[in-house]
Amino acid sequence: MALESVRFSILDRSRVRRGQNHGDALRETVAFAVLAEQWGYHRFWVAEHHSVPGVAGTAPTVLAAAVAAATSHIRVGTGGVMLPNHQPLVVAEQFGVLGSLFPGRIDMGLGRSVGFTDGVRRALGHDLDDADDFDARLTEVLDYFEAGRGGVHADSVQGNDIPAFLLATGSGAERAARFGLPLVIAPIAGTQAMVGAIERYRALFQPTARTPRPYVVVSAAVVIADSTEQAHQLLLPEAWSSAYSRTHGEFPALIPPAEIDPATMTDRQRHLFEQALGNQIHGTEDQVAEAVETLVHRTDADELLVHTSTFDRAARLESHRRLARVVGLEG
Repeated sequence: MALESVRFSILDRSRVRRGQNHGDALRETVAFAVLAEQWGYHRFWVAEHHSVPGVAGTAPTVLAAAVAAATSHIRVGTGGVMLPNHQPLVVAEQFGVLGSLFPGRIDMGLGRSVGFTDGVRRALGHDLDDADDFDARLTEVLDYFEAGRGGVHADSVQGNDIPAFLLATGSGAERAARFGLPLVIAPIAGTQAMVGAIERYRALFQPTARTPRPYVVVSAAVVIADSTEQAHQLLLPEAWSSAYSRTHGEFPALIPPAEIDPATMTDRQRHLFEQALGNQIHGTEDQVAEAVETLVHRTDADELLVHTSTFDRAARLESHRRLARVVGLEG
């Protein structure tokens, strides 16, 4: 499959760097979206995290509104709104308002995750059991985009074309197939496991008027630099943050790669750190082009959603600019 036939999009989690406040991180996200539009990316999505020191994006529909207002034609959406944290009617109405303000440009990406800690879940008024009710919540949201539910209507969605996407891992691929929704998936359990989930999704897919055929968005970290080693260094802060979060219970602000030394980590931290560095596409333009082509060939992806975090903001922006050129976007 030629890369020219694949869409390329960006997911930005509004990562905070040490010494930076959340307001600056959010403004960087909006400025990043403006550049992404200039470089020719298809979508720009923002994420949802709560009470996380290293992530500023806590209200994705609010941030999506700011991104859409600062741009003119790139599609804008969420990757995603975590449905167990919210009432389905409110979610539908929020996207309806976005679609009314920015017609033809809004995507509704939905996920199943709940708050990161017990305290966050209590503050949100939800717990782990709410994730078990995901199918019912998803059905309710989608109902509001059709005829309503129980006599209740999300009036703001009427007349708006707002595609719904499902963020999924493992059995979530079957859920996306059952609901007839585009699948957004990452190689969290490894590329081979992801490929198997995609195959199950395509085999079980139930066409709908909204989505007549399977549509696969593969989410992947991609970094381009002048050398493989430079690109590897750019991956270290996010890998360190990931390992820290899984051993301390919170995502910290990103730190410079020069301060990251695996030798000072516990065995578990080092294992998680090295695991986080796996399945990351990085290197020079030629190396990245070959790796991206391989990923697209293995997954037959319709779209790649690139998510890349590092301490050096300028290097990250340059990486995305170079990727746009490598894959032939019309910037």
